[in-house]
Amino acid sequence: MKDVKSFLKIKRKKSDYRAVCERVKDFGEVAVIPRDEHSQEQSSRCMDCGTPFCHWACPVGNYIPEWNDLAFRGHWERALELLHACNNFPEFTGRLCPALCEYSCVLGLNDDAVTIRENELSIIEHAFRVGLIKPNPPKTRTGKKVAVVGSGPAGLACADQLNRAGHSVVIFERDDKVGGILRYGIPDFKLDKTVIDRRINILKKEGIEFKTGVDAGVEYSATKLLKEFDAIALACGSRIPRDLNIPGRELSGIHFAMDYLIQNNKRVAGVNIPKDKEIFAKGRRVLVIGGGDTGADCVGTAHRQGASCVVQIEVMPKPPACRDNSCPWPRYPLLLKTSTSHEEGGERHWSILTKKFIGENGKVKKLECARVEFKGREMFEIPNSKFEIEADLVILAVGFVHPEHKGIVNDLKLELDQRGNVKTGPDYSTSQKGVFSCGDMHRGQSLIVWAISEGRTSAHHIDAYLMGKSNLPII
Repeated sequence: MKDVKSFLKIKRKKSDYRAVCERVKDFGEVAVIPRDEHSQEQSSRCMDCGTPFCHWACPVGNYIPEWNDLAFRGHWERALELLHACNNFPEFTGRLCPALCEYSCVLGLNDDAVTIRENELSIIEHAFRVGLIKPNPPKTRTGKKVAVVGSGPAGLACADQLNRAGHSVVIFERDDKVGGILRYGIPDFKLDKTVIDRRINILKKEGIEFKTGVDAGVEYSATKLLKEFDAIALACGSRIPRDLNIPGRELSGIHFAMDYLIQNNKRVAGVNIPKDKEIFAKGRRVLVIGGGDTGADCVGTAHRQGASCVVQIEVMPKPPACRDNSCPWPRYPLLLKTSTSHEEGGERHWSILTKKFIGENGKVKKLECARVEFKGREMFEIPNSKFEIEADLVILAVGFVHPEHKGIVNDLKLELDQRGNVKTGPDYSTSQKGVFSCGDMHRGQSLIVWAISEGRTSAHHIDAYLMGKSNLPII
């Protein structure tokens, strides 16, 4: 670094967000792309530690101190090269990653961590803005064909790497557009879909073929895939939602979070939603069950749809605001998160046990709850603590259990693990020769940055399977 004491002189300063009163009126991105000068100043806080734990914490092994230094010095093109060396899609992680790296930043031991995620976003957006991102198709082809089923972050990363190795890659996506969870699971106020399209256009020019509206294993049989391709990579995600089986669950007005988010994303994209299928919060009392990121996305979506009130509940206790002895540095701590959606209004409550839904004329009207306390890992209901929350729209955001088994998983007779995920060996190979799996389908519900990591690693092993060895990075 030019000034090794910058971290002593410059304080962490996050980039700006659009004003709440403005952003709740639309689905435009909440975050404002940081100015180059802002990011250069914040990059200068990186201490270039002897042992960079940020690198250790990052699932894709980003060269964080190196590209922080390059960005600080204005060497944007070289910073981009190092960023792309480990991460195929920093424009996605720069917007969506929970920044595991920042919680392991050495500066964070006694000061505020470096704004690593925002610096990453600044590098990639600078590169797009000045024309540094250009299609770079492989100069030679290997003659091998690979089918990638699923176009979420894992599938896209796997395909990108295999295409760079010279294989002919076809991505199958059963939805009408490419992107998987990026397209339909993430609200536009966090990720504008033009960001996805921008990258997809580059991948197409580099030679990757996309087949949308095709359900591999149904319209395109598993037998046909095995016959036409030298290898298959399954990256279909974890799409079966966890349900809440309590009395009254059959009442109308109770929906899974992903059904709610997918429908709204399609509405924002201009798709006409039939009135009898519509899940819309305008004028309604919305209850979101589940305190994670997906629940927060539902909160923000309900605000923009004009909900009369929004309440979010979580069965687990309220997390601490800062680290405690249970999660020492450099481990990722389970801390209280206040997202941009929470800043826009609504209520949050923790240690709430759902007891039963109460309805009128077949429609949900209330949720009966009770307060709980935890002693160690055991949960106990507090006597005489029952109460009710009024709600005529309930969103279940309590996670996912495993990938869909119906279709290609069953057709290929793939072995599953105890959690119902596709079982693989260390090389990501499944029980069917020539078939590999990566991302949430293999790992279970996880982060986008882990999906990219798994896609990259599986591509290395697929390349080695096809060619006998691989020059692709293993992470």
